[in-house]
Amino acid sequence: MAIILILLSFGIIMVFSSSYIMAYKWYGDSFYFFNRQLLSALIALAVFFITMKINYRFWRKFAIPILIVSILLLLLLYVPGFARYVRGARRWFNLGPFPFQPSELSKVALILYIADCLTRKTARDLGTFVRGILPVFLVTALIFFLIFLQPDFSTAIVILACSFIMLYIGGSKITQLFTLITFLGPPGIILILIKDYRRIRLLSFLNPWEDPLKSGFHIIQSLLALGSGGISGLGIAESRQKFFYLPDQHTDFIFSIIGEELGFIGTTVVIVLFLVFLWRGYLIAWRTKDSFGSLLAAGITSLIVFQALVNISVVTKLIPTTGITLPFI
Repeated sequence: MAIILILLSFGIIMVFSSSYIMAYKWYGDSFYFFNRQLLSALIALAVFFITMKINYRFWRKFAIPILIVSILLLLLLYVPGFARYVRGARRWFNLGPFPFQPSELSKVALILYIADCLTRKTARDLGTFVRGILPVFLVTALIFFLIFLQPDFSTAIVILACSFIMLYIGGSKITQLFTLITFLGPPGIILILIKDYRRIRLLSFLNPWEDPLKSGFHIIQSLLALGSGGISGLGIAESRQKFFYLPDQHTDFIFSIIGEELGFIGTTVVIVLFLVFLWRGYLIAWRTKDSFGSLLAAGITSLIVFQALVNISVVTKLIPTTGITLPFI
């Protein structure tokens, strides 16, 4: 709980620090994004405290209905007039100032479903591919493709990885999981390379300086921000990259601004906080006596930490650029 509050509070501060210049230019209000982040955090905390009062076993009987609703909402995005398009992606419903992203619900829905599904299976079932892995994989694949086609490759990968982690923790054979991953490798590479913009992102990842003003611009500006921070950073609100050099500086690339303003020390603290969150989450999963609760805790923890890992890997040029936010921040 303390880790979540620290990350949320820190995130509110950094959203203001990274966005007040842009907010004033676009909306005439330096606190525009700060106010939205603060309100979102308060709503999230309210929901968090309410769900804390509800026994987690209560949600198990709604695992299938919630999954069905999440799939229907994902399908609804493909109906003309429902989706809000941003940079060619249809990921949101237009709900005024707070657009709703169905893929966020599908993350939780899939974790609930997998936890419930694996809990119902015997050790013998989990040892066979057809009765163990296949049902979970088919549902995961459906959600994966519905999100992938939006297109939202990063969220689709996070969901796929989380499902494999839960299958492993739930007792599936590592050899079967490895075989499945190997089988999915070639089609996955084709899906990545079939679109021009994904090929361009891959090439710019390999050598962003080949096209520094177009495809390589994003990652170069991110690395400049991180490098400018040095050990201790330039100081809160002292970032130079937020002056319209680094795109998405208050969302997908906020970790770069953290590095610029708080330096290596600041980014290390953030990473350590997520590692502590991972340790605490898995400790809760290990101590939980029933399988459903254990898998639920492990799934939620894996989802949040893996998403953080992907985000940090993108802004530090460990993997190609893709749009995904840093959890809590």
